[in-house]
Amino acid sequence: MRRRPPRNDDCDGTTVITTTELTKVYRTGDREITALDGVDLHVREGEVFGVVGQSGAGKSSLIRCLNLLERPTSGTVTVDGRDLTALAGPGPRPGAELRRARSRIGMVFQHFNLLSSRTARGNVELPLEILGVPGRERARKATELLDLVGLADKARAYPAQLSGGQKQRVGIARALAGDPKVLLSDEATSALDPETTRSVLRLLRELGRELGLTVLLITHEMDVVKAVCDSAALMRAGRIVESGTVSELLATPGSELARELFPVGGRPARGAGSTVADVTFHGEAAAEPVISQLARTYNVDVSILGAAMDTVAGKQVGRLRIELPGTFENNVVPLGYLREQGLTVETSDGHGPPETGGPQKTAGGETAHAAHAARTARTEEADK
Repeated sequence: MRRRPPRNDDCDGTTVITTTELTKVYRTGDREITALDGVDLHVREGEVFGVVGQSGAGKSSLIRCLNLLERPTSGTVTVDGRDLTALAGPGPRPGAELRRARSRIGMVFQHFNLLSSRTARGNVELPLEILGVPGRERARKATELLDLVGLADKARAYPAQLSGGQKQRVGIARALAGDPKVLLSDEATSALDPETTRSVLRLLRELGRELGLTVLLITHEMDVVKAVCDSAALMRAGRIVESGTVSELLATPGSELARELFPVGGRPARGAGSTVADVTFHGEAAAEPVISQLARTYNVDVSILGAAMDTVAGKQVGRLRIELPGTFENNVVPLGYLREQGLTVETSDGHGPPETGGPQKTAGGETAHAAHAARTARTEEADK
């Protein structure tokens, strides 16, 4: 198996997958169903990109259009610098150029799609046969790929003798047979139990790093995004309504994906006259006792109504829903203090500036710390 240089997390952001105004319309009799409605997608080299959404959002149509298993109605698909839509040609069968371009795109299916009459090694050899690779070379490469996915001892086993997770690992090995630069995964873990899902997801991430792959996966499970994805996009009704790196999404007030990734609940305990805010911790701030510091610094009672914590890409991330006594106007300075610590703060009534990090200014133009210092000085002066 040909290794590429390990992925650099600080890569230059070269785009490997691009779709422009991608549209797919299915026609049934006199009826039209728009599965994709002008999708613009950009996936950078070396990243694991998750596309999430409910059933019927257009996710599977998107991934099948990316390798032209489904031909788009309009728009373009570019993978690794090649416009696949331009290679499609007028006929229903793919031409030689499109077949060559597809060989650089691996595909992992939801239901494994293994041939029951072939062993694990025989299934991995199948795409190599299609590519015309000689028998001895096919066997050597298939054995190496099975070893790479942890199934060297199952080379002669048939699919009926394998567990669901093992079948999916064979499917992944088969997808890697053509030395792809891009790996597409269509709900690859949805038929697996939670522990097997975690194992397969770890494998996908490790393979992406070791082989320098760009991985795009389709899922409806937010835990999949948290476990392996660098970036994500939310689809609804055939459109991408939100996308970005996971860290960017978590730092964006009002992000629907951030709320789905880290849902928090909790009803206000004080009722009317209090301020409820959702606070997102990420980066170094996640390890700091910011809420207790807030309570001590401003002598304010902070109620924690709900919390969600997890690890994303090796870093601790979480969201808290807190309640402060008094209206938003009374809490501008404490909320500004939280933003100064690099946290994302969004109040339930939409108050507060959208910026995160850096000094946040109050209505009078002061930073939160400056306003606090001025207020303390005024109080001390009054006590003299």
